[in-house]
Amino acid sequence: MSRLRGAVVAPVLAIAVAALLCGVALVISGASPWTAVTTILAQVGSGTVVVDTVNSAAVYYLAALAVAIGFQMRLFNIGVEGQFRVAACVAAIVGGTVALPPVLHTVLIMVVALLTGAAWVAIPALLKAYRGVSEVISTIMLNAIATGLIAYLIRAETFGELRGNNITTPPIPESGWFPGIPVGNGAIFGMVFVAAALGIGYWFLLGRTRFGFELRASGESATAAATGGVNARRTIVVALLLSGAVAGLVGLPELLGRDHAYTLSSPQGYGFTGIAIALLGRNHPVGIALGALLWAFLDKSAVALDVVGIPREIVLIMQGLIVLSVVVAYEVVRRVERRAEQRRVAAAAPAPQPAEVSS
Repeated sequence: MSRLRGAVVAPVLAIAVAALLCGVALVISGASPWTAVTTILAQVGSGTVVVDTVNSAAVYYLAALAVAIGFQMRLFNIGVEGQFRVAACVAAIVGGTVALPPVLHTVLIMVVALLTGAAWVAIPALLKAYRGVSEVISTIMLNAIATGLIAYLIRAETFGELRGNNITTPPIPESGWFPGIPVGNGAIFGMVFVAAALGIGYWFLLGRTRFGFELRASGESATAAATGGVNARRTIVVALLLSGAVAGLVGLPELLGRDHAYTLSSPQGYGFTGIAIALLGRNHPVGIALGALLWAFLDKSAVALDVVGIPREIVLIMQGLIVLSVVVAYEVVRRVERRAEQRRVAAAAPAPQPAEVSS
């Protein structure tokens, strides 16, 4: 009953606080909260908003899953940004260079992205497991190195091609594309279903396998897990490699479904957004999915708000306030429940007996 109460109270409190803070932010910016809400809701069903939202949510979902795998063991893989960018660039180069039959070509590109993402995070994983180097520091440094490596790889002298004012990798032939599903005037990326399958796999891994139990046990208490026979080094390395492999897929929905090449202007920032969405979804596959959809929908709302005179930057403020509200609400509920549990245990404990004094 207590667990059910916590599962209901925390989300309701988070929604109420987020709505209040967003309303205050809108009033301070000189906009009408009612106008903002009606504008955001009115765009549902217009144009390709729904399709674009689902496609963007798939990208965010993959990024958040990659972050959440590390979070389960209290590992902060802040390098998802660099891992996905390097993986997308290398996968685009391989995909645009080789010639293979359909399906096989697409599978090769996906495998290359997976392996590249895992290889890029292998260095921080080994440093963390065998030298105790903070994964936060090492992955941040690799993010910077990733930018330089990508700039080198897509130079015209290496693997890049100059097209107009932009430098791009060789275009991926149609045999390497991941076909989507036409819906209205747009198309749902095929990688959306891969992202959904990975979400199911993430749930199964954590809840139905021994490794998932060891991962969560190490996150709760590394000392207790080690006492119970968990190999901490192996768990750290495997967790970060899985995180990096999933991160390697983040850029593929757009690469295989729309762009078909990696360019200097390819999207960035998905890795950092994934951190916020993993926090928003509480590292749960369903929660992350809802968070990714909300985040993508708010992204699309920025244009509609700008049309009615509300600065589109207000969306960034709203997204930040929502994440902050969720984190604070869950922490408040957790502390209240812990204190209630401590009071129940104290009340159930037998009263101390006075010591007998011998005459």
